[in-house]
Amino acid sequence: LVLILALSFFASCKNNPETIVTKQPVLSDYTLGEKWVWKYKGVSDEGEVRSDGTDTRKIVDFNGELGMTIGKDTVLVSEIVKPEESKTPKYKWPLEVGKKWKFENNFTSQDGTKGTFSQGAKVVSYKEENVEAGKFMAYTIEYKGKITNSRGYSAKTDEVWLYAPEIKNFIKMTQIQEGFSYTEELIEYSK
Repeated sequence: LVLILALSFFASCKNNPETIVTKQPVLSDYTLGEKWVWKYKGVSDEGEVRSDGTDTRKIVDFNGELGMTIGKDTVLVSEIVKPEESKTPKYKWPLEVGKKWKFENNFTSQDGTKGTFSQGAKVVSYKEENVEAGKFMAYTIEYKGKITNSRGYSAKTDEVWLYAPEIKNFIKMTQIQEGFSYTEELIEYSK
């Protein structure tokens, strides 16, 4: 009886998406030619479109190693999959529903303005999500906090990222910031 109860417990855990744990992708998870395309759009509260376009990333041969094209740059995949040493990372591996952490990121914009994102992060679910590129099992990760910059700007910012382990990337991101909203959605994925 104890064995039957134990087996049924483990079987129910296996079938429950809320108990899934996902480790950080490794180099061997990526394949030459793999490609992701997102559409993005940023709109002010007044309806002014501030950004609208597509972003493509592709796995390429880069001097005999796997590289990922990001804009006009190519970054070695071995660098992308290195464990992040930050105490405040974007993704705190392994991912699992209920996990919480603090995310902080310092940045410099194209005009030289320095800024910081400081957000509390929480994995709220793992379920099937539908985007233009198709249906994927994905973690919903909420980031809530603020953005500040060296020009005195400070605003509350709420983000939701849908991360799909199957494709090692996010499939949708929405950001609401004082006076502005921004969305990225995966429209194409190929392996």
